[in-house]
Amino acid sequence: MASTHKPPVLVVLQLTGGNDYLNTVIPYTDGSYYDSRATLGIAQETVLKIDDELGFHPNMGPLKEIYDRGDMAVIHGVGYENSPRSHFRSMDIWHTCEPDIIGTEGWLGRAIRDLDPNSENSVTGVNIGQGMPRAMLVPGVSVASVADLSTYGLLTGIEQEERRSKMLSRFVNMYGQAIGTGPVQDYLGQTGLDALRGADILKEGLGRYSSSVEYAADPIAKSLKDVAMIHTADVGARVFYTQHGSFDTHASQPPTFDKLWSEVSGAIADFWDDLREHDADENVIMFLFSEFGRRVRDNGSGTDHGAAGACFAIGPSVRGGMFSELPDTRPEALDQGDLVPNQDFRGVYSTILEDWLDLEPAPIVNGHFEQPKFVASH
Repeated sequence: MASTHKPPVLVVLQLTGGNDYLNTVIPYTDGSYYDSRATLGIAQETVLKIDDELGFHPNMGPLKEIYDRGDMAVIHGVGYENSPRSHFRSMDIWHTCEPDIIGTEGWLGRAIRDLDPNSENSVTGVNIGQGMPRAMLVPGVSVASVADLSTYGLLTGIEQEERRSKMLSRFVNMYGQAIGTGPVQDYLGQTGLDALRGADILKEGLGRYSSSVEYAADPIAKSLKDVAMIHTADVGARVFYTQHGSFDTHASQPPTFDKLWSEVSGAIADFWDDLREHDADENVIMFLFSEFGRRVRDNGSGTDHGAAGACFAIGPSVRGGMFSELPDTRPEALDQGDLVPNQDFRGVYSTILEDWLDLEPAPIVNGHFEQPKFVASH
């Protein structure tokens, strides 16, 4: 349960590129799966069995341990109608909750605005990685974006104040002229100041972190270590975002896929060990998603873009187990060769927003959707 004195925190991990649902959560007793996966079917004896029908990919051992502990929910058949099977459009839809129009506001940006309506904390939302995910973009909402925490915010000493001011005014002048002045210039100036303030806050937290957990050297391990460092520094960050990939495995899927899930599973296990060591795990939920699953039938070397996928929620406040159902894999049940989604992704978001972050979900996800109850009350 989330402890009363610590506000709930969400860590979102995007599996970029379209994770192969059926080789992640494997229906190892399903003849249709093996018929469709002549090349890529995971041998039944190597599957990490969860129950009499489903099991995890062989390289997901650390996640299987978390699942067995009761701290992991698998949400099946997640997606939306008429999947466009395009990375860019599909990610846009997941990020903005707008399947029918091009959305301009990210769902997490809206959540951050609700969590911190007066923008009192410039690190309420933190992105770890290059660029800024669309999910966090909302005009007027500041999000700290950290490419590499070890070199982030180096211009933070008092003696650097003048240099920083010059940089900031240059930033404002450059962008203000490009897209108008007045309110735009004010907003950019404020965003720049917030970013610098965020750098100060995060940098200060770094000095206090130490851990006996040895993370791997791969990118997702580094990113989740950065999340752990910022979270344990207790600077008021509430929403973290990071990503790993690419899961776009059209060709030579097995070696790529095996490596990705080894990295993700190991990094997640280390992250939770780290948080437990700091007594900082009780108020955190991690959420994993991908823009779509892959086609049911393999292409001889890999898998192509599909529709329904799986999401995962992890943490001591998660109700462990299976939610929704794996869609029917029989050829006659498929839609253009793809699994048919049976759980709208906006319902999954709504569970996180309402049951975990204590926010009103409908204005954030643009409507009311059936919510799988994978969050324990807190």
